[in-house]
Amino acid sequence: MDILSDAVSAVRTSSPSSGLFVRHAPWGRQYPVVPGAGFHVVLQGSCWLLPPNGDAIALGIGDVVFMPRGADHVLADDPATLVTETARPGEPREIIGPGPRSILLCGAYALDRRHAHPMLDGLPEFVHLPAQLGRHTSLRGAVDLLAAELAEPRAGTAALIPSLLDTLLLYILRAWLEDNADTRPSGWAAAFGDPAVATALRAVHADPAHSWTVDELAAAAGVSRATLARRFVATIGEGPLSYVTRWRMILAAKRLRESADALSTVARTVGYGSEFAFAKAFKREFGIAPGQYRKETERAEPVAV
Repeated sequence: MDILSDAVSAVRTSSPSSGLFVRHAPWGRQYPVVPGAGFHVVLQGSCWLLPPNGDAIALGIGDVVFMPRGADHVLADDPATLVTETARPGEPREIIGPGPRSILLCGAYALDRRHAHPMLDGLPEFVHLPAQLGRHTSLRGAVDLLAAELAEPRAGTAALIPSLLDTLLLYILRAWLEDNADTRPSGWAAAFGDPAVATALRAVHADPAHSWTVDELAAAAGVSRATLARRFVATIGEGPLSYVTRWRMILAAKRLRESADALSTVARTVGYGSEFAFAKAFKREFGIAPGQYRKETERAEPVAV
């Protein structure tokens, strides 16, 4: 079972959006907070990412920046340049100026930020993946394909772009996890690098409705109950059964958003024998009853880039 694909799919709420932007120095562009995640790729030239707090990040050709929580920030040709525009629907894709040209591929993903998977919550505010010769060739390939479709739309482009954006997101997350697998003692990068934890996670994702016990998960992972519990807490910050409940509720929220299934049906699909027990667990996790959650949740519109 593919945990990464599961985690992303469970919190997606609508189709992603993207576009190519051409700017000639001097330029400065404000990106307000978005209710999802965003990314930038520098295709030509260079620029700076200016977070509201922290040091400016220099970006060169091929660099990728991912904002898993849609944090506000500024992109500019130079840290000293004044901000003259704000990201909004319908803005010009190219602005002419006297200075060097930069071409940016920018996009956004609509995610349920209220009930995100803990893997996404554990990412830094800004994930910077510098271009490195020979590194993450699949990510570079996805960038090239997406940029080509956006630059010269052809037959099938409308269907290709959402798929390529989904592919790009998974490659970004995979690249970060691989880069940090050996350097982080805790978090999801460490969890994927721990054979016992990864095996137990795959078992849970393969059959979330099963009445899992720590003993069963430990047996599947080939370690003792105490060892598995310790490694779960050390990497993802919670015990095995706590994660089982969290994952079930994330799946339930997705089902409530995307289907008209009766609550009793939703309950059974995530391992609860009664609607009452499911509703109690859901409210404990999300602070709202599942029926009310369904009424208040509307499919999100694509986020402007």
